[in-house]
Amino acid sequence: MVAKTIDSDAHVLENPYTWEFIEATHKKYTPLVVYGSEARTAGSGNIQKEYWVIDNRLQPKEANVGLDTAQESREMKDIAGRLKHMDELKIDVQVLYPTIFLRPLTLNVDCELALTKAYNRWLAEISKKGSGRLPWVACPPLYSMDKVRAEMEWAKDNGACGIFMRGLECERRLSDPYFNPLWEIAGDLDLPLCLHSGTGAFQVHDFFAGDSGFSRFKLSVVSAFHELLWNDIPAKFPKTRWGFVEVSSQWLPYVLNDLGLRFKRRGKRLSANVLKDNRMYVAVQVTDDLKQIVDLVGTDNLVVGTDYGHNDTSSEIEALRLLKTNGQLPTAVVDKILGDNARALYGLN
Repeated sequence: MVAKTIDSDAHVLENPYTWEFIEATHKKYTPLVVYGSEARTAGSGNIQKEYWVIDNRLQPKEANVGLDTAQESREMKDIAGRLKHMDELKIDVQVLYPTIFLRPLTLNVDCELALTKAYNRWLAEISKKGSGRLPWVACPPLYSMDKVRAEMEWAKDNGACGIFMRGLECERRLSDPYFNPLWEIAGDLDLPLCLHSGTGAFQVHDFFAGDSGFSRFKLSVVSAFHELLWNDIPAKFPKTRWGFVEVSSQWLPYVLNDLGLRFKRRGKRLSANVLKDNRMYVAVQVTDDLKQIVDLVGTDNLVVGTDYGHNDTSSEIEALRLLKTNGQLPTAVVDKILGDNARALYGLN
């Protein structure tokens, strides 16, 4: 059966079982859970008591937990329960993204390899139990570029439908030639590069520590969109597809206007249909001015997600239903965003 309603951004929340998939030779990198001496209020409003210890750094474990979901469902301990909740929400398919990898975790090559491989194997197990309804976005070991192709091939063979990225990676901008092999791999494997709200650069993450999360997590992805087009990277890698997830779409008018002005100074013209011509897809939020966005970029390259399992400004567990009922867009356009466009981005049936 062809999925009609696809949640293009749903999350899993890692738990100690996730790290049981770490290989024996890398067990020393297993993340540990520790408890604070007193509870604190996280930026999301959640009570923060638990932390991960990863490569001798504390990482918040509860800072972005959506309490409108059952713990067993968001941590994938009860996959049948997760599927039942999807039925209640009238969602056919959820594309699964990580939680812990939204922030930089380590500069240690072996530690990163251990964590990404373990996470991918955990998701493969989940996907196999998901009756075809839980495809997932795989985490590449970017500090081990020589191992990325084999790992992404394995991931695709085990249910992955995309490659997880953040707006900055390995303390580098995405225009850095370091990533050229990854762009080739993604095109060869027919896996989209999924740039999700987040950053993989300690320099930026730590500089903006204590902010609302907007600068640390959102703006790096918007900047990456601009930089990829400015450097003609989609044109240089014509087999790649690109997704920009959990950063809304409301920035598109500003960024495309800015790019148009800069291209004009180069004696070039920005494509009239930038997203389609560059195989780029953007996840909207139901609070966006969707009529304006559709008028600007058309209807073929927009998707939507619930941010299932999280509790932040992008979270709307009823997003797919609201898109159908809020009257902003015609039914035929909504159906494309929920179905055809998501299938095209992720290569789903």
